[in-house]
Formats: sequence, structure tokens, C-alpha cells
Amino acid sequence: MDNSDFDIFLVATPGLEAPLAAEAVALGWTPVVQPGGVTIRGGWPDVWRANLHLRGATRVLARIGGFRAMHLAQLDKRSRKFPWADLLRPDLAIKVDSVCRASKIYHAGAATQRIERAITEELGAPLADDAKITVKARIEDDLVTFSIDTTGESLHKRGHKEAVAKAPMRETMAAMFLAQMGFDGSQPVLDAMCGSGTFVLEAADMALGLAPGRSRSFAFQQLANYDEAAFARLKAAVHPRAASGPFIGSDRDPGAIRMSLANAARAGVSDAVQFQPCQIADLQRPDCAPGIVIVNPPYGARIGGKGPLFGLHARMGEVFRSRFRGWRIGIVTSEAGLAKATGLPWQAPGPIVAHGGLKVRLWQTGPL
Repeated sequence: MDNSDFDIFLVATPGLEAPLAAEAVALGWTPVVQPGGVTIRGGWPDVWRANLHLRGATRVLARIGGFRAMHLAQLDKRSRKFPWADLLRPDLAIKVDSVCRASKIYHAGAATQRIERAITEELGAPLADDAKITVKARIEDDLVTFSIDTTGESLHKRGHKEAVAKAPMRETMAAMFLAQMGFDGSQPVLDAMCGSGTFVLEAADMALGLAPGRSRSFAFQQLANYDEAAFARLKAAVHPRAASGPFIGSDRDPGAIRMSLANAARAGVSDAVQFQPCQIADLQRPDCAPGIVIVNPPYGARIGGKGPLFGLHARMGEVFRSRFRGWRIGIVTSEAGLAKATGLPWQAPGPIVAHGGLKVRLWQTGPL
């Protein structure tokens, strides 16, 4: 496989394809939005850059080629002729995932076996369920398309966050919700129920211009065509900038504040963030220009009855209305009734986003 351009599929959290596409445009790509993600064109350096720099993608799939196959014997024969050695190493385990749609080959398990056998017998690479390299085969309308998952562990795992609160907001989602609120790194951000600090840490990261993948490794580093020196140059080309801020998190739970401070230290952003224990009723407007308040309050799905939450949301709305004049408010919730209980002047809610089995939306106001 040469260095010519190919399709690269950026997997999005369902419902957050649009802000991911906007992020891809900002990084110089021309994205095509599809259900579940965004396709860009590029070469292997683009694959590395996407993994290192994209905040909203959950993984990066490189479409490495394919062929037509009408039956399993043909799949077997053509899989054996595919140039696996250009990308896969014979000394590293692989696994294969297959999906079949509207094709004469309809049994995904049988397809997986044929492809696995072709790779292991032609290349010599062993199979393992926990392999770092996953080959994805999609068979649709009798067309077989091979992709390699170049990411490994989901990109929401930035690599510098160990402490996690209950019902955490994924970093990828937090970054895209901030983007939907128009955050560009220059505005103050406050999260009044910060949990393990995700919104605040992502805001500081974005404002400082740090690469979200700076602290972790990727599956593409195990491929035969990986150029360590070129990737090192890509990482070294990131020049952090001074952040304005402030980026503030508060939470009634002192344990959450300790978690957030530890996570900030690991991420290297301690100087840019502030965390303090504080009840919603005691929350005061920071001494700075108006900015963005963004909160992921409890929805009642995991915590039990929703009754007390209506009162909590009403109090929260009152605090924001009375003390945060000029600020824009955003809350993420699965419950329209809870959003409305705040009494805040919401704009039309954002698209439905899949979050841990729930369907949540971002509700936001203009400046209060």
C-alpha cells in the first residue's frame, strides 16, 4: 500500500457527527458526514494526526482496500491475495470483526473465519481476542471493504485521567458539547457539578492548544508502516499557547474536587484550572467577563426517583438567572422536564446523543 490518499472514517458518538465534522474542517480536512461518523481523505500521516488531534472522534478507521466476493471460497481466495504485509506484522497478533449486509455472504462468523485464516496462513500473524490490531471487514452488496482500527482503546481515554466519578461524561462528548456552545478557547467556563472535572479539563486543554492524544499510545504504532520519527515530529509541532480562562469546577462532594485536582495534575493543566467544593445554592459568579456555564446534572436514571431533582433544577435555574447575568448556560440531560424546571430561556435543544444507554441532549441559552 503506497502513500496515496484513501478514505479515513472518523467514528463519532451518535448525534455528534456535525461538531466532529466542524472540527475536521478546522484541522484542514474536507469531511463528508455519514450516520455514526465522518469520512475524510488522506494518507497515513493524516491517520496519525487525526488520532493525536481530534477531540470529538472515538476512533479512526483506515479504509485499506477491498474487492467483490459472491461466496466464501471467493472471499478466502481474494483475502489471501490481499497485500496484508504492507501493514500487518507477522510477529503481532490480530483479530478480525466482520459485518454482512445485503450480500450473498450473509454469515459474519464464517466470513471472519475465512479472513482470519487467510491472514494467519499467508502472513503468519497469530490470532488473539485481545490483539492490539483489529481488521474490520464490511460486506455490503457483495463488496468487501477492509479497514484497520488505527486507534485501539477509544479516544475518549486521553491517557491522563485515572479518577472517574459516577456516570461520567466522556471527554469526546464534553469537547463536542463545548464546541456546540461556541467555545473557542477564549471564554471563561464554569461547571457547577464538575464530578471528575471533564468539562473543565477539556476546556483548559482546548484553550491551551494541547493535543488530546499526547499522553497515550495508539494501535497504528504497531503497524508495519509506522514511522516513529515522523510521528515524533508531529507531536513536537504542537506549541501550547497561553490560556485566558478562567476554567472553574465546583461540586458539593469534596471527593470529586480531589479527583478533579489529581486529573488536572496528570493532564498538566493545573495552572489553568480552579476547583472548589461548593453547593449550587452557594455558587457565586466568578470575577471575570461573562462566559459559559456547562453542567451535566443528575437525570434520575441511575440515582433513583426524579422527584427531588425537579427542586434541584429549579434552584440551579434561580442561581443562574440571579447571579450569572450575561453568561450562557448549557445543561446536558435526558429529561426535557428537568431542563424546563430550571425556568431558563432555552433555545431549541440539540440533537439526541447516545450516552451510556441513555438519550441525552444539550440545552443551551443565549446570554442571560
